[in-house]
Amino acid sequence: MPIRTQIWTVGAQPAPLKSAVLASEQFLEEMIVSAPALLSEDWLLIGRQESTGQGGRIDLLALAPDASLVLIELKRERTPREVVSQALDYAVWVERLQANEIEAIYQRFKPGADLAVDFQARFGAPLEAEALNQSHQIVIVAAELDAGSERIVGYLSERDIAINVLCFQVFQLGEQQLISRAWLLDPSEAPQASSVSKPGMPAEPWNGEFYASFGHSSTRDWAEARRYGFVCGGGGSWYSNSLKLVGPGDRLWVNVPGAGYVGVARVTGHATAAKDFCLSEGGVERPALELLQADYHRAYVDDPQRCEYFVPVEWLYSLPLNEAVREVGLFGNQNTICRPTTPKWRWTVERLKERFAQ
Repeated sequence: MPIRTQIWTVGAQPAPLKSAVLASEQFLEEMIVSAPALLSEDWLLIGRQESTGQGGRIDLLALAPDASLVLIELKRERTPREVVSQALDYAVWVERLQANEIEAIYQRFKPGADLAVDFQARFGAPLEAEALNQSHQIVIVAAELDAGSERIVGYLSERDIAINVLCFQVFQLGEQQLISRAWLLDPSEAPQASSVSKPGMPAEPWNGEFYASFGHSSTRDWAEARRYGFVCGGGGSWYSNSLKLVGPGDRLWVNVPGAGYVGVARVTGHATAAKDFCLSEGGVERPALELLQADYHRAYVDDPQRCEYFVPVEWLYSLPLNEAVREVGLFGNQNTICRPTTPKWRWTVERLKERFAQ
C-alpha cells in the first residue's frame, strides 16, 4: 500500500501536523548533499548530476561500506513508473563503471579530494580496488509511490534485484517544516547490493561456509574477541544486520581487513545488542561492556540501529593479529558476514583449511 506517515503533537490535546510540500525536489537534493544521513548514515556520496552519455543524468551516486555503488534517483516531475524505468536504465551504465571512471566522478563531485583517503576516513577500512563496484543497488526517492510502482519494485526485489524506495513526507509546525522518511522495504530484509554479483562473474552454489570481517581498531579489539569468543559489528545497521545471517552451528572464517585471516569458529548463539550481551569470566557471567576495554560503540548503546551487536562463537583455531594469514588471491569483503558464491571463496576455504589444519 502507498507509504503514508502522520506526526502528532504531544500534549493533553494531541493534534496532527498538517502536510506540506518542499519548495522543489531540487531543494530536497540540496538537503541530501548537505546532510547525506537524510538518506543513510552508511553511505558516502561520490557524485551528483552525473551524465550517463545516453541523454540522462543520475541524480546522486554513493558508495556503501563494501565499495558497492548506490544509484539514487529523485522522482522530480516524472511519474513514479517512469522513475523506476529510468533508474533501471541508468543501472546498466552504473554496472559498467570502472575504478578510474568512479575516481573521475568523485573528482567532479569533490575537486581535489582523494576517494581512497575519504573512504578510509568514512568507513575505517581501506578501499580495495578489487571490491569497487562489484555490485550495486538502486534507491528511488519520492514523496509518494503509486500502487503500480510498488508492485514493480516488490517484483524486482523478490527476484533479488537490489532496489528500494525511500519516501519523504513534509509537515508544517508553525513557521518550520519537518521532514520524515520511510522505506518501502525494510533495509534489513531487502536484497542488498553485496548479494547480487555482476552478470558474467563466475558463481557457484554456496559451500555452506560463512565469511566474517572483523574491523580491528580503537572501536573493537581482535585480542578481546579471541579471548572471550565473539565476532561483532555496529555503528550502523549496514554493519550489524548481516550478523543475523548466522546461528548456532554455523562456521565462520574470520578476516581482519588489512591484516589477513585470523581464525575459524563455530557459532554458539544469535546476534545480541551490546547492552544485553554477556561474557563468562572465571565461570561468572558478566555484562560484556563491563569486561571489554575497546569502545564497541558505547555512545550508541541505547540506539538499536547504531549500537554494537555481538555473536558468541567457539574458536576452532585462531591466531594473534601479527600472525594473520595473508596471501595473494584470498577472498576479501567489507561485509561483517556474508555467504560468498564465487570460486575464489571455495579456494580460500580450502587453502585456509590447510593453513589452520582444519
